[in-house]
Amino acid sequence: MKEFIKIENVYFSYDEEENSVFALNGVELTIDKGDFIAVVGHNGCGKSTLAKHLNSLYIPTTGDIYVDGINTKDDDRLFEIRKKVGLVLQNPDNQIVAGIVEEDVAFGCENLGIKPKEIRQRVDEALRAVDMYDYRTHSPDKLSGGQKQRVAIAGIIAMKPECIVLDEPTAMLDPQGREEVMSTITKLNKEYGITIVLITHYMEEAVTADRVVVMNGGKILLTGKPPEVFSKVEFLKQHRLDVPQATELIYRLKGCGYDLPDGILSEEECADALYKCIMMKKR
Repeated sequence: MKEFIKIENVYFSYDEEENSVFALNGVELTIDKGDFIAVVGHNGCGKSTLAKHLNSLYIPTTGDIYVDGINTKDDDRLFEIRKKVGLVLQNPDNQIVAGIVEEDVAFGCENLGIKPKEIRQRVDEALRAVDMYDYRTHSPDKLSGGQKQRVAIAGIIAMKPECIVLDEPTAMLDPQGREEVMSTITKLNKEYGITIVLITHYMEEAVTADRVVVMNGGKILLTGKPPEVFSKVEFLKQHRLDVPQATELIYRLKGCGYDLPDGILSEEECADALYKCIMMKKR
């Protein structure tokens, strides 16, 4: 895999005073092209601050971030960085600017100076990618929360970024809306090869990623594949972090003496492990 984003010893403070608290505190991380990374942690841990650094919305106080070899501190290449990395915010209403879905998706392309014929093609492709093509002439106000978020994602896709950073995109959605958005995100990564950085506090969403990054106090505590990270239940609980519900159930049952495997993340895996355990008890 080709290295795409490199974060080198990044510190960031919202204040310029000498004794100010750092929201990011010595963060180091590498993200390869095509990766699907989930960044988790409780409120105030620095994950959203990190997200806004990846397309130069924020600039490190000290340290450096490179996007495809470009330092995000390079003002002359800011436009280039933001073409490579798109940012989707928590509230889709903050990103929807037009009264018709297809016009909203076209907005970013128009700002890039793309020719109308190509914009038409990009908008149609982006809406199909998020399964919203049939709603192209609808008003965004008539859409559900999940549909609005998919339109916001389509607006980023139309600009053809190599990476999409999503800052808690499902936080304001109901379970169906969350499922719609997560299905879209997974599709963009697996079928279109877009690098995904998902900021979330839903551990069930994090298990779908290739790699999980756990943050606390502006630092990276732990990184690894989902089974590796969520098998460290005690460690995560010490830092006031949750684990997927299936993992929690297996953890508690093991504490009661049941012989169950580690690395259980999904409801299906949990049900299968419990069935095997019950059948073994009957023998």
